[in-house]
Amino acid sequence: MSATDNNQSNSWFGSDRRRLIIQEYGIFLAFLLLAIVLSFSNEYFLTAGNISNVLLQTSINGVLAIGMTFVILTRGIDLSVGSVVALTGIVSASFATTSATAGIVGAPYPPYVALAAGLLVGVACGAVVGLIVSRFAVPAFVATLGMLSAARGLTLIYGGGKPVPALTPDFRWIGTGSVLSVPMPVILLAIVFIIAWWVLNRTRFGRYIYAVGGNPHAAVTSGINVSKLRFLVYVISGGLSGLAGMILAARTGSALPQAGIAYELDAIAAVVIGGTSLSGGVGRITGTLIGALIIGVMNNGLDLMGIQSYYQQVLKGALIVGAVMLDQKRNLGG
Repeated sequence: MSATDNNQSNSWFGSDRRRLIIQEYGIFLAFLLLAIVLSFSNEYFLTAGNISNVLLQTSINGVLAIGMTFVILTRGIDLSVGSVVALTGIVSASFATTSATAGIVGAPYPPYVALAAGLLVGVACGAVVGLIVSRFAVPAFVATLGMLSAARGLTLIYGGGKPVPALTPDFRWIGTGSVLSVPMPVILLAIVFIIAWWVLNRTRFGRYIYAVGGNPHAAVTSGINVSKLRFLVYVISGGLSGLAGMILAARTGSALPQAGIAYELDAIAAVVIGGTSLSGGVGRITGTLIGALIIGVMNNGLDLMGIQSYYQQVLKGALIVGAVMLDQKRNLGG
């Protein structure tokens, strides 16, 4: 074997292989390490009740982050998800409340009516953003920032600035019910994750998403309808924001006009920490789920240790910046 072959072999089994392992499994190792450290730091961390609590806390952010993954993979961003969570929560709750002053005429309606109303509102918000981004070439940051403000304003107008209380037990079941002792929000997150994984990994639409994010000009040359695809990913994000808003309202028993504030930051953090590139075209939905779990576990562990939420925000910000720095290093070939 020549010296060149030896060097290539050593490189493969040395630094190159370590880099590949870190890129492929680093997020899973980070999650495992965090869980081990917190389990030794607090005796209650690994209890069944606390694990269930972590999964419940992660479910809403996980649903939002999955929708955000579709958007970021196409080089977009969606800053409106938190406001859409509040709007869909208020609208769906108004169909499912027993309060005469907070509901619409004839409320409460069957739960499927309330759920359909919430999903339609979320999809409509996503469609408006998608149309602005895809048809009028407005930067996603500007378009979704506008929707962030508009949806929050519509929430206050629709609900009169007041919460919608006294939701029916049937509606609340999606947030507080369980199947075989598994909480419904966790089941809904699992269903959304499985569908998203299948779409991104087993369908032509998923391949097109990666193609558009990787090189939009080449995607156009290949015959992909880039405008339509960008429109659809914002519709997906809006629909999942609607689902998250209804889960939140159902869990708390009332829809609050101030719900969802800064939720977009947690969703973006989960996606970026999970390894999806802000430059588009690179990322996995499994990484997003682990990223959401890392945020949920970190918040829960710090709460158990009695550390104030202010420090949690600082740590979360550091994680986001660190993840983006690693992404930039990968893009530059470092």
